[in-house]
Amino acid sequence: MTLPRSLAPLLRAGLPLLLVLVLGAIFNADGAFFRWNTHRALLREISVHGILASGMTLVIIAGGIDLAVGSVLSLAAVGIALLSLHLGWSAPLAIGSVVLLGLASGVASGTLIAVFRVPAFISTLSLMVFARGLAKYCSGGQKISTYSQRADGTFRTLATPEWFSALDARIFGDQVSLVSVIFALCALATWLVLSRLRIGRYLYAVGGNAEAARLAGVPVRLSLMIAYGLAGVFSAIAGICQAAQETQGDPETGFGYELDAIAMVVLGGTSLSGGRGGMGLTLVGILTLGYLQKVLSLNAFSTEARLMLTGLILLGAVLFQRRSRTG
Repeated sequence: MTLPRSLAPLLRAGLPLLLVLVLGAIFNADGAFFRWNTHRALLREISVHGILASGMTLVIIAGGIDLAVGSVLSLAAVGIALLSLHLGWSAPLAIGSVVLLGLASGVASGTLIAVFRVPAFISTLSLMVFARGLAKYCSGGQKISTYSQRADGTFRTLATPEWFSALDARIFGDQVSLVSVIFALCALATWLVLSRLRIGRYLYAVGGNAEAARLAGVPVRLSLMIAYGLAGVFSAIAGICQAAQETQGDPETGFGYELDAIAMVVLGGTSLSGGRGGMGLTLVGILTLGYLQKVLSLNAFSTEARLMLTGLILLGAVLFQRRSRTG
């Protein structure tokens, strides 16, 4: 029996997830894997990475790559902590300003790539270094927390904004974290862009063959700028959520997050060469990597062992998907 072409990629991506879930059921850490608290914690833990992966999906489908999302997240976390904790800005003004900062960062990368023909790797690598440096400059190389130093050298404790606590709260009868709902909304927005809007068709066309798309009348430059701009917006949202969870803005946060986001997208089956994939596949990749980390953590694997096993399983899953696609 031949599977519909629309279902085949999803089934290929779902097999590694199914394998991870089976392993979790077998090595369940005395039943911990079967408790809802474990899955609720998992959803909270993967939400920030999932928001980044949502934006990364748009960029990769357009045939690009974005190495700056982790640093933009760090800059956003520092920015929201400075504006909210130390300057006392209202939530709408602080959040709006940080989201605009993320948008500007993404559009800057997209402009370098689309207009000035700078390779995506170099453009986003440059932004990654610049944004990290700017985060450290704005924070003085320190975490922006509820402790503030006076001119005489003494410290005072600042009040934590209520919306920080609300953003990290649990809703629906304490069953789901609000940050998980925000991740779901970001994933839904990405799906709508790719599946229901004209810009989504443009991104697939650009990722498939940029020159052919240009000859067909697709606004290639604008499409790339929109893709990177949205990735910057998602990075800013992830940074705001990270700061709310930690009640501080850490200029060192977000290291390696861009690699996790890329891994989630690729693990789902979205092609790194562009033109193929979707948010549904990325969601499967997010859950696969998240559950893999959770199962290894529940069974008390060391950090070093988790990293090595995760790398091997990621490689195996991608090779399996490629073989299934060409087989």
